[in-house]
Amino acid sequence: MFTGIIEAVGVIKTINVNAQGARLVIATHDLDMSDVKLGDSIATNGICLTVVEVNNSKGNGSYSADVSNETLQRTGFVNYQVGSKVNLEKAMLASTRFGGHMVSGHVDGVSEILAINNNGNSIEYWLSMPGDLAHYIAEKGSVTIDGTSLTVNALAEDGSVGKFRLTIVPHTVKSTIFADYQVGTKVNIEVDLIARYLERLLTKSEQKESAPRSNVSEAMLLKAGFIK
Repeated sequence: MFTGIIEAVGVIKTINVNAQGARLVIATHDLDMSDVKLGDSIATNGICLTVVEVNNSKGNGSYSADVSNETLQRTGFVNYQVGSKVNLEKAMLASTRFGGHMVSGHVDGVSEILAINNNGNSIEYWLSMPGDLAHYIAEKGSVTIDGTSLTVNALAEDGSVGKFRLTIVPHTVKSTIFADYQVGTKVNIEVDLIARYLERLLTKSEQKESAPRSNVSEAMLLKAGFIK
């Protein structure tokens, strides 16, 4: 579990593609790696990756992680290359200040930057809204973009395609890879975890209510001799 508060920006050092997917080595730069061990989770551009090798050298730390074919197909990793910058966040602790929102590190899809506009000292980004995720995205609701916890400030339609707006303050631009985004950049998106589970619960509830009721009763079973 993560909070969506980015701790550092890393850089992809190597990408080795194999039949199962790929193995990455990420240079962590300012990320404190002193407490990272094998098997720990680090959100890498919003994708929860398991550390399989670790270098804890201060200022020169790195970790290796395997990325499955499923992850490559569902996320923007297919567009990454050696030298690409990535947002990093270590898995939260029970004692961690909850500054963002609940982020699972399980990316739902890929969105595209449609427009970038200055607004005072902030920057507005309009992003495409994948059709199968549109009903999870609400104005003033939470969304995760490349691992960063953000608030949706507006929704709109661009022809038949939905889009949403994010207003990014200078600190977030400086502390993440937002400064590198251009129109056309593909980003990982994770919708609000609570919205996803709420939909599942409501769907199951509706299915139970619409399911045909059985005519079997306790009295019928008693009469037939199945119970005494």
